[in-house]
Formats: sequence, C-alpha cells, structure tokens
Amino acid sequence: MEVVPPGTEREAAPSRGPEAAQEVGEAHSAMLWSVQQAVERQTLQIGVSACGATAVVDVLQALGITVTPETADRCVQTRLRRNASPLPDYLHSRSQAGATHHQLIAGAEQASGGRVLGRFFGFYPARRVKLVPWLARWIRRGAVPVATMNMQRGVAEGEDIPDAWHHQLIFGVGPNAVFMTNPLDVVGEEEVHTRLCSKSVLLIRREDVLKRLDPNYPLSLISDQHADPRWKDLDVEGQVRQMRNEEHSRDEGQPKMTHITIPAAYSSGVTLFARRDSSVGRDLLAVPELPLM
Repeated sequence: MEVVPPGTEREAAPSRGPEAAQEVGEAHSAMLWSVQQAVERQTLQIGVSACGATAVVDVLQALGITVTPETADRCVQTRLRRNASPLPDYLHSRSQAGATHHQLIAGAEQASGGRVLGRFFGFYPARRVKLVPWLARWIRRGAVPVATMNMQRGVAEGEDIPDAWHHQLIFGVGPNAVFMTNPLDVVGEEEVHTRLCSKSVLLIRREDVLKRLDPNYPLSLISDQHADPRWKDLDVEGQVRQMRNEEHSRDEGQPKMTHITIPAAYSSGVTLFARRDSSVGRDLLAVPELPLM
C-alpha cells in the first residue's frame, strides 16, 4: 500500500454546520504536551550553539527515553564559533556552528541506542503542503517534530535581525499556531513557514566582520581555503572588501552594509522523529518528499 504524506493529500470538499467547524479545528490541532507540561518538561539551552542537542534531549524525552544533556551534546557533536580567530576562519566557523539536521538525526539515534530514527523534510524550495495540518497528523500518530529555521527571515520592521539559525522542538499545533520549546513560544503558522523556507545562507553583522580584519590574513583565504563553491558564488570576499572600503569612504551620506551573506551548512525544514519499531517510524522512512510548488 502506498504511504501518502499527511497534509499533502487532496482536501475533501467542505461541509457545513458546527460539526464541520469542529472537524476543521481537530484537523488543525494536536499536542504532544500541554502548555503546562511543556513548562515543566522542556529543556533550556544546554550550552553555546547547542539548540540542536537541546532539542534532541526533549525529542527523546517525548519518546519515553531519558538521556543527559551531556550525552545528547556529545552525540550531536555540536560545533562552536571560533570567535578568537581571524576573519576567514571565523566566517568558516560561523557557517557551521551548532548542528545540521543530519547531526540531530545521527545524535538522536546514537543517544537512544538505535531506538529512535529521524526523517528530514525540506521546505526549501517551497513545498505544496499546509504546515499545521501536516504537523498535526504526524503528531497524532506519535511523531516528534523539530523545526530547523532561519531566524533571520520574517523579521518585523524595526526589530534587530537575529544572529543565527535555530532548532526548536514543536510540542503541538493549533489553528494557525505552532507551539515550541527553547524558548517556550507560540508562533503564527505563517511566520514559522517563512522561517522554514529559506536558502542555506547566514547574515553576519558588520561589527563582527570589521573587528576581525587582520592584514596578516589576506581576504583571499575566505574562498581559497574552502572547497564549497558557494563562497565564491556569493562573492563573500568581495562583500568584505566593500564593507572595509566603506570604513575609509568620506561619503557620509552613502548607506553602509549592515551584514554580509555567507553560505550556511543548515537546511530549512522539519525533522520528524519516532521509535524505530513503531508503525509511524516505518512510514516516515517510506513516504516521499514533500511535493514542490
């Protein structure tokens, strides 16, 4: 029998009356924990850049497996920023700091002794899926979602642009709302979807670039010492040169770059976790990718 991804099948024709409204509400609602349970059970950030390992602790807890934060962090192999490095190495470290969804899947499997598996569903390029109903159907089956989001997208005008991507466990959904931990938050469906649909890039703040410029480390090292062609495609070296030149420009009225854009190791989307010996675990491995728009 073909396994159809929840949330991607054709919607039934709408019915009428209060029963229909109740059905719609139920289709858009599912909770692993109540809000009060999430307050009591959620794991707060366990270390620098360790949002992925933090999410893994709560994923395993939701699946009935207890591990220490230290075990989760070791299994996920969280990578840190090299803040004391010259600019080329600092930028390379920023592009990988934290963890990717691959590390979360491998970390959860190792920390659980092979009892848990994960399947990542990319949301970029844009997919033909209704986020909340898709999540609700998997949650009701016992899957535990973790969102990998570019927090630099969908920032309200006037607010500071966050400094990183972020992994958050999703402990429930309601109509047009997503409930997440670390931090405990309720975010609108559209806002979450925007963060889930992003190119793999990261914005680096102007001050973080300029204070690490060092004539002993030529800017050519930014691209020449990295095999990923995206460093050249994005012309990161050229962006840094422009930012540096702006510092010496006498044209005070010329707008200055606030950030440069570098490649990121992360992919935006949702990883669903389940026990390996469960029917939902088997189905997660069998379903196709979410269809493109």
